[in-house]
Formats: sequence, C-alpha cells, structure tokens
Amino acid sequence: MKLAKSYEPHEKELMPQNKDKNNPHKNEYLIYSRKSTDDAINQKNSISYQVVEALKYAKHERLPIAKVDIEGFCTEGIIRERHTAFKEDDNLNFSDDGYIKYRIQRPKFKRLVDALVKGEYKGVIFLCWDRASRNKSDNSVISKMINLGVDVLFVQATYEKTSSGGLHMNIDGVFSEHYSLVIREKVTNTRKKMRDEGICTYKAPIGYLNNGDPRHKPFDPDRSPLVKQLFEKYAEGNWTLADLARWANENGLITVPARRKRTEQEMLMDDEVTIDAVSRPMTFNHIHKILTNQFYIGKVLGNENQWVKSVSHAPLVDEDLFYRVQGLLRSKKVSVHYKTKPYFAYRGLVRCGECHRVYSPYMQKGIAYYGARCILGCKNKNRNINANFIEEKVGSKLFNLNFTKEELADIDRQTRGEVATLDDKRRGRLNVIDQEKRKLRDDLSYLRNNKLSLLKNQVYSHEEYLEQESDIASKLQKLRNEEEASDVSMQEVIRDVVLLSELLEDAYLYYSLANPTEKQQIITKVFSELTLFGKTLDYQCKNGFKVFEKKKNILCDPTENRTPISRMKT
Repeated sequence: MKLAKSYEPHEKELMPQNKDKNNPHKNEYLIYSRKSTDDAINQKNSISYQVVEALKYAKHERLPIAKVDIEGFCTEGIIRERHTAFKEDDNLNFSDDGYIKYRIQRPKFKRLVDALVKGEYKGVIFLCWDRASRNKSDNSVISKMINLGVDVLFVQATYEKTSSGGLHMNIDGVFSEHYSLVIREKVTNTRKKMRDEGICTYKAPIGYLNNGDPRHKPFDPDRSPLVKQLFEKYAEGNWTLADLARWANENGLITVPARRKRTEQEMLMDDEVTIDAVSRPMTFNHIHKILTNQFYIGKVLGNENQWVKSVSHAPLVDEDLFYRVQGLLRSKKVSVHYKTKPYFAYRGLVRCGECHRVYSPYMQKGIAYYGARCILGCKNKNRNINANFIEEKVGSKLFNLNFTKEELADIDRQTRGEVATLDDKRRGRLNVIDQEKRKLRDDLSYLRNNKLSLLKNQVYSHEEYLEQESDIASKLQKLRNEEEASDVSMQEVIRDVVLLSELLEDAYLYYSLANPTEKQQIITKVFSELTLFGKTLDYQCKNGFKVFEKKKNILCDPTENRTPISRMKT
C-alpha cells in the first residue's frame, strides 16, 4: 500500500489536472522523428526505432506526451517526417524593421517550430541532434527556441545549461553538419573520378537498361531496336519529330517506367507512400532528346559538360548516322499547323521577292487575300494580293513547264552524239568523289580519336571542335548525295526527263480543276520557292524539275549536283 501511495503523485504529474481550455497541451511534449530522403536505404535509425526510444525516454523521465492528432502534422503527438535536414534555403529576406527571414525546407519541422514558439506545447523530444538538424540555419533556430524557454530534449544526449553544455551542443551541431558534408564530398569526388574514366554515373536513357551497375549499361532488348529506327527514319529527310512520336506510340515505344515526385500532401503523410513507376507515351520533346543525345554513339557526359568515350555501354547508332541527323535537325524547320486554323491553299508558300517575308492569308468580304508585313524600306509595293492572282500566275508557270516539240527534237539530236562523252565525265566525277570521301573519313576519324588531346592542347575550343566535326560530316553527306545523283546513266536521265515533260503537259489542266488541298500538293511537289515582286511571280523548282528552268541545258555537265527523276517521289 505504501508503494502504491508513493507512486500516485507521479501519475498525477504525468497528467496535469489544471489544463487551459484555450491551450490544453501547453504542459505536454511532442515527439519528432525524421528519415532522410537523400539516402533512404542507408538509415542508421529508422522512424519506428526513433519513436520507440523517445517513448521509453518520456516514460522514464515522466514527461507527458500530447495525445493530439493533426492531419498532415502528427498522430498521438508523434511527428514522422521524411525529408532531408541538410539542404537549406540560400535566400535571405530583409524586412524594414531589421528582421532577417529565411525559408525552412522541412514542412513539419517548420510547423513544429511555429507551435513551440507560440507556447502551444512545452517542448519536443528528438532522438539525437542529427535527427533535429544538419545545417547551420536550423541549428540556429533550435538554439533560439531553447533561449526562449522551449524544452528541447534529446534521448541520446543531455546538454547542461552551462557554458560547457552550450559548447557540447554546438559541437554536436557542427559534427552533425560535418557528417553530411563529408558524405557529399565523398560522393562528389567518386562521381568525378568515375566520369573521368568514362563511367556512366547517371540514369541511362531509353534504349538501355539500368540494372544498378554504373559500369554496365546493356541494351534494352525491347526498346533499343525501335530507338535505332528513329534515327534511321529521321535521316531519310521526310519525317518530322511529330511524325516520329506518332510512329513510336503506334509501335509500342514508351518511356522507361519512372516514379513521379511526391506531392506536398504526400510529404505530410505519416505512413510511407508507395509511388508506382509509370511509363508514358512518347512526345515531340522525347524524340528531340533522343535524337540529340550523344549517349547513343557510345559517349557519356563527363566533367565540365564534356562528352567522353564510355566504358559502360556500347553505341546504338554509328556516328555518321548520328551527325547526319544533327545536320538535318539544324537545317530543317517544321512549322506547327493547328487544327483550328482555316485552310488556305497558298499558306506559307509565297514570299516577298525583296525582304522574303511570307504572305499570310486573311479573309475580307468572303474573299481570300494574302498580305505580307514587309520590313521598313522594302521596295515591293504589292503587299496585298488576291488568291486568284496567285492561282493564275502559278497556272501560267505550270503551263510553260514542259518541252515543246522543237525542244524535244533538239534533245534527241544532242543525245545521239554527246551522251557517251557525258557518261565518261560522270564516271570520272564518281572516282573523284570516292577519293574525297576517303579523305574526309580519315579526317573525321582522326578528329574523333584524338578529341581529348586536341581539346587539352587547346588546338580547338569545345565549340570549334563541334563545328569542325559537324562541317566534315556535312561535307560527307553532300558527297553521298552527289554520288547517289550521279549513279544513273545519262540515257536514263534523259528518258525520265522526257517522260516527265509529257506528264507535265496535263499539269495545268489538273491544277485548274483541283481543290485547294490538291493545289497545294501540286505546288509543293514542283516548286521549292515562290517569290512575288510587284506583278511578277518568280519560282524555283525542286530537284528533278530544275531541268525545266533552263531547258537548253538538259545535257549539262554530269558533275553538277542533280537528283534523277527516277529517284524522286512524285
């Protein structure tokens, strides 16, 4: 009975009888536990361990815990936060009355500080200092709370209210921050060393597997063949990025499953939230990132944003194909067409002959017009034209875009005597092209094999190196195009041109009877440029139709770059 009587006052101390109705928990404590998101796997103290130890400490010291549930903050007086305590806000705000403000990164810790400073609770229990803070700013906040009379307690340490106790507290705060700094420094130095060696220290892009080993990034058997086809198709020259995105989705190419970031509400939840990895359909931006990523030619991003040869993965596409694609991406500009725009047959096809501003369509009193906003000082006075004017001018050009009987007879006469000579020139030019290609390949190989030494010795800057590499790749592509254009005998070329001339005799009739969509298709097949100056409409034909611009020169030097009609998609 004596033991029971002696224990009774302690029970009363645990549950104070005189409670303030407006502030019922001002004599009670909260428990704060934290798990870092920077290194969630290697945590020496789990949240459950911290809570158990804090409850044991409270029972041993007879400290009442506030039995309060606040959504997004605490349950039964226990705060569970999953957030790093090392990162701090670098911004400082100065008020007119001399206050300095900064933002606390941890939402629950911020709410805890606010409640303690207002006196809603007597104090808080932490397992140890590094669970409370790991940066100078939050260390200062905790010290300020202690000075204001908040009872800040630690399970694994006791700080006396003396100069020695203050020194002990400051040392623990410094070592807590120092631990995070050392870990970050080790990780940074390790990553820097690995990048110098050509090891992939980041997540490999789509087409490769991320198996946890930075030194081995194998091909993804399902996605890598489709990614390679994206490069091959774009190199053909008639695919847009939007077309490739549609093709990728139709053929089952989706992004690698990835988890989204936690929402603010999920950060405040006590239970650990499991976020499933989700794959998403390919978009225009995904395709652009793939086509411009040097990872696919066997390189990784090293230190100082320099691309270096990788030892972690093999190239998916060869360098010639990759740099051909880069050239097309720089030169090819694809306009975005919106479905809500009204359709006009000549939209974007006609430009001012002086300043090259495009004629844009507009409607006035039910009639289609085209207007150009020419630059100041442009000499072209005909800046607004009727759609019928363009149609008549284009029709007139098409009507004359074929050979007359006299011209065909002259071609036939020249063919008999000059074809053999021209074919000899063509074969000679092919030999020259082959020699030039070999030299350019040797130059490109030397440039890529000695990239590091050239950059270190400052022979080229990084920008000059990329420009030189792109220039050689572009010259190689031009030679390939010329070689392909010359890979047909003159007899075949002349036969195709005469056949096309016969087809173009009816082009004007088809054009005059066509609807607006068909008119645009005919124009874009034949003409590469239409320019208007005053009442004169000039034009440039596409490859294959250029021969009709200068009809007398059909038997030209075969060394000129010309696309055979048989190779064109008409």
